[in-house]
Amino acid sequence: MAHDGAPADERSAPLFRSPSFLRLWTGVTASGIATWALPFILGLAVLERSITPVGLGVVLAARTVGFLAAVPVAGVLADRHPRRRVVRWAGTVAAAATPLIALGMGRSLLLMAAAAAVVGAGQGACRPAYQALTAEVVAEDRRQQANAALTLSVRVTTLVAPGLTALLAVLVDTPALLVATAALWSVSALIPPAGVDRAPVTAGGRTRLASEFLDGIREARRHPWFLAGLGALTAVIATGYSATGVVLPLVSRDRYGTEAVLAGALTAYTAGALVGAVLVVRGHPRAQGWAALAGLACYGFAPLSLLLPVPAAVVVAAYALAGAGIELFNVPWFTAIQREVDPRALARVSSLDFLLSYGLAPVGLALIAPAIDAFGPGPVLVACAATCFAAPALAAVVPSSRGFAATRSTPR
Repeated sequence: MAHDGAPADERSAPLFRSPSFLRLWTGVTASGIATWALPFILGLAVLERSITPVGLGVVLAARTVGFLAAVPVAGVLADRHPRRRVVRWAGTVAAAATPLIALGMGRSLLLMAAAAAVVGAGQGACRPAYQALTAEVVAEDRRQQANAALTLSVRVTTLVAPGLTALLAVLVDTPALLVATAALWSVSALIPPAGVDRAPVTAGGRTRLASEFLDGIREARRHPWFLAGLGALTAVIATGYSATGVVLPLVSRDRYGTEAVLAGALTAYTAGALVGAVLVVRGHPRAQGWAALAGLACYGFAPLSLLLPVPAAVVVAAYALAGAGIELFNVPWFTAIQREVDPRALARVSSLDFLLSYGLAPVGLALIAPAIDAFGPGPVLVACAATCFAAPALAAVVPSSRGFAATRSTPR
């Protein structure tokens, strides 16, 4: 196993007294805010009629394409080269491309889409690199606490940032807000701490790149709990997340006659996630993998609440439970990957995680609306809820899922 990047005295200090972790936390938080802010700011631009709703869809789709294209490549590069270097390049690319989105606003949709694809590539490249860098900077016995702190920063951002951004939009225009996100990407590029100082691997060509990514897949296959958990996570996001994105606004409008239910449910989801991140640090169940999968299954209560004619408060509570459950899964999941996977392949395995779980979410979003038109919302919500409950249960059948730790049959 590779040696750790942070000095020994830092690794024994409380997390937020460690300069290396503070730099890591700041970089991850900055990239998280910049990632979240782009669609929200562009939504404000639609309200200002700077771009059309169709244009918004094109730009966000281009960003997703860039993300999906970059994730596997970045996984390979972050295992070849120092992870901090990959983070720096990813942040620099995103920072340079973001002002071009502002430049194209109202002038060229093609320029906006191309720039958004580059920003998405930067976003996708930094995710596996940051995941691997966390394992290098933080000692193993502190990683669950570190992952909880990292996810807390993102959740707090999504809770308070909409109101703050809307307030700033009164003072400055949306292009200026977009340029501000470029500054955040610059912070993400410049501030990360040093990890393991590895010599770059000399390799070239698409064939070699594909071969190294396949090596990462082979490493993933050595961990049955990972394959089972990733399958469950992908199924839940593709169905439960889609119900949130498509059906919740319709139910809020048609059943309850107000957008307040939509706003309340989304706020409750984020608040629940904050609670879940706190709980996962304080609790250490013996069967941590099963507990995490049970948390993931809580997402099923979200589409279930949309199916039944329940009071609005029940919908809000269901989304709070789903938010708590997703963090009860996420934090042990990331920690287990950092602990169990060969450090030499950690970024590639992490890229596979992000590629499938996040990559298939747009597919679910694209399919759920036609499915509702064909079968009606009731059967679709039943299918979504059943999938959210069943997929984690099936994953729990895999023996190594009990603790997210498999017996290693080959040396590390």
